Amino acid sequence: MELRQLQYFVKVARLQHVTKAAEELHVAQSAVSRQIHRLEEELGVRLFMQRGRNVQLTPVGQLFLKRAENILNDLDQSVIELHEFLDPEVGEIRLGFPHSLGINMVPQAVAAFRKLHPRVRFRFRQGMYPSLIRDVIEAEVDLAFISPFPEKNDQVTGEIILTEELFAILPENHRLAMEDSIPLSELKDEIFVLFSEGYSLRPIVWEACKAAGFTPKIAFEGEETGTIRGLVAAGMGVSLLPEMAMYHTSSMMPAVVNISSPHVTRTIGLIRRSEEKMPLVVQMFHSFLLDFFSKQNK
Repeated sequence: MELRQLQYFVKVARLQHVTKAAEELHVAQSAVSRQIHRLEEELGVRLFMQRGRNVQLTPVGQLFLKRAENILNDLDQSVIELHEFLDPEVGEIRLGFPHSLGINMVPQAVAAFRKLHPRVRFRFRQGMYPSLIRDVIEAEVDLAFISPFPEKNDQVTGEIILTEELFAILPENHRLAMEDSIPLSELKDEIFVLFSEGYSLRPIVWEACKAAGFTPKIAFEGEETGTIRGLVAAGMGVSLLPEMAMYHTSSMMPAVVNISSPHVTRTIGLIRRSEEKMPLVVQMFHSFLLDFFSKQNK
């Protein structure tokens, strides 16, 4: 079976006329009829019935048309993707990131990139730590921001682009709210507002508290930094959040206090699939991000 046969078949099926199909294909009518006949012989079925000057698909022809159209559409899309792979200025980048980085960091980086490359398209996917790693491995995204950076995973590779300090956040009327810095152990008797299970900041805060000599007592859980901030500001407890989570302001903002000990940080990494060549547009964006965050760290 030849690609030309499928193209001729689909054109005749859509126009229901061999002569008109030949005119649009810029070939002789006999050539179209010959290719359709060969296709029918190879398949062992009749694809068309004559209806006066027109032709009409047989039931099996209608079934085959759907498959043939899918094959040709897939081929066309493959050609488009190939051109996009080779031309970084017209490609698409599939980017994953956690919700906490979607407030400022990701929009700022993407906006800066699009000023230089306005024709590049983006497709975004937000998720939690395990789902982002899975999305990269299963090729659902090309790149993903992730926190913390995975220390060992044979299927993904990448770079740490930022190391961010965590701060204690307290209700404004808290006894320690006016302090410049406190040891984390000062909060051992407090109730905590933490991220729900599955969010990467939860184990970071948990391990920091354990290093300070206590296990945090959890009263409330949330799934967004805005929720954590709001609950703390409302007096529901205390928590730890990264500096990035403080960029957004609202009428309900907690006090922010440095932690003198232990030093609590989180890493933010940029990951991709191991041992796989990235499309040129993704390579270009990847290089841009490394340079973009390198300058921010200086």
